[in-house]
Amino acid sequence: MSKPDLNKYKDRMDKSVTALKDDFGGLRTGRASAGLLEGITVDAYGSAMSILSCAAISVPEPRMISVNVWDKGLVVSVEKAIRNSGLGLNPVTDGQTLRVPIPPLTEERRKELAKIAGKYAEEKRVAVRNVRRDANDELKKAEKDSLISEDEQKKMTTEVQKFTDEAIKRIDEMLKVKEAEIMQV
Repeated sequence: MSKPDLNKYKDRMDKSVTALKDDFGGLRTGRASAGLLEGITVDAYGSAMSILSCAAISVPEPRMISVNVWDKGLVVSVEKAIRNSGLGLNPVTDGQTLRVPIPPLTEERRKELAKIAGKYAEEKRVAVRNVRRDANDELKKAEKDSLISEDEQKKMTTEVQKFTDEAIKRIDEMLKVKEAEIMQV
């Protein structure tokens, strides 16, 4: 076994921050976004597939999403998947194109979305802290196995804590921005 590589832990923390960005992309804020529909799965040809595998999603207007279904036979399945997604969207079929108007958010729904955003952020903070714990465990084991000195272990533990603080700060900033976006009228 060699000296512990702290970069792999920093990368894992960065992945948690990136995953939060993806989670936030799926939260409806009253503005149209193609990312809103990307997580939807469609029953097509007897199996579940991503909506991106059977349609092109675009945003022609700030409050409208356009879904161009490639196969006429899947239009009904795609429409049903959007209706049943829990996003509160009602697509309007126009041939092979679905127009999905984005209704304005109610105050109650805004508060609910802000809570969900907070929950996502907390999940990612916990993930970052778990990465820190893994790194510290590896450092303690490396010191115990005499691969690094006690001073090196303390120095590296401080560095891991610095990575953790940076990742959590980025998560908090992203949450603040998302909450402001949700609460905008």
